[in-house]
Amino acid sequence: MSESDDIRDLLDQRAAAMRSGDADRLVADYLPDAVTFTLAPPLKHTAPEVGDPEGMREWFAGFDSAVDYEVRDLHVTVEGDLAFGHSLNRVSAVPRGHGEAFDLWFRATVCLRRVGGAWRIAHEHTSTPFHMDGSFSAALDLTP
Repeated sequence: MSESDDIRDLLDQRAAAMRSGDADRLVADYLPDAVTFTLAPPLKHTAPEVGDPEGMREWFAGFDSAVDYEVRDLHVTVEGDLAFGHSLNRVSAVPRGHGEAFDLWFRATVCLRRVGGAWRIAHEHTSTPFHMDGSFSAALDLTP
């Protein structure tokens, strides 16, 4: 298996962990000093928050359904012990107390370091584009 395949496998496992609500598995992939820029505030998440599964458990508890999660158009680049990947991802779930699911496509970039022979996430960035028409509203209706 190539290094790129190893990273693809890791990201596939993370998508499966999202679908199964496995908060412990999700945070286990981060390095202790990882920094994330996620869709949810604040602008930056750092240790110990990034490595604490309780935040993910609370997020999963905010839904009346399982979370559906998809990674599409993943591109991976590996140079030595550093790698990055970028993709278009989709998340869908029924928020607690709402009757129907939302469906959101967003952009994702992940930066990884190989430590002790295993790929671990050093940085993750997710974002949605916003309309530049003066409304500055998030462009939540985009699909690939």
